Amino acid sequence: MAAKKILMLVGDYVEDYEAMVPFQMLLLVGHEVHAVCPGKKAGEKVRTCVHDFEGDQTYSEKRGHDFALTASFADVKPERYDALVIPGGRAPEYIRLNEDVLRIARHFAEAKKPIAAICHGLQVLAAAGVLKGRSCTAYPACSPEIALAGGTYVSIPVDQAYTEGNLVSAPAWPAHPAWIGQFLKVLGTKIDP
Repeated sequence: MAAKKILMLVGDYVEDYEAMVPFQMLLLVGHEVHAVCPGKKAGEKVRTCVHDFEGDQTYSEKRGHDFALTASFADVKPERYDALVIPGGRAPEYIRLNEDVLRIARHFAEAKKPIAAICHGLQVLAAAGVLKGRSCTAYPACSPEIALAGGTYVSIPVDQAYTEGNLVSAPAWPAHPAWIGQFLKVLGTKIDP
């Protein structure tokens, strides 16, 4: 398997597990991962949050770890990357307002490169206008945005993932095994036991 170069779009208050776990897992299997945030440089950090499901109408939020960026956003040239990862949390709500973030998302969608988005990460793809005619899942509160963007929201259990072509999506971090597993298949990553 040839190592892939993967771009991860994050921002302050990205969901801790949804950034750290795929970042570490993709490194573990030999891929190169560049975690970037608009307006920040390699070595700077973003704050993370931990969303949990404790029986309320929505998730609870706690402060997470600081997540160190591995590349500078200003240096990103999407054509040099093989795949895109968009974690959730509150970060997508804000980074989707950045035109360069939307341009990057459009590049991956138009080039049909693998995209993994989880939880609120689909907000970036909705804002980029790349969900029209596509089926995907997300945190249920994002379902209206998917529909308004012309996509079809797929309701699945919180620990499952959904793949349509190059797009792998999941509702939240409990889906990591399914989401990361399906993303690795789309990437063509082989893991020998």
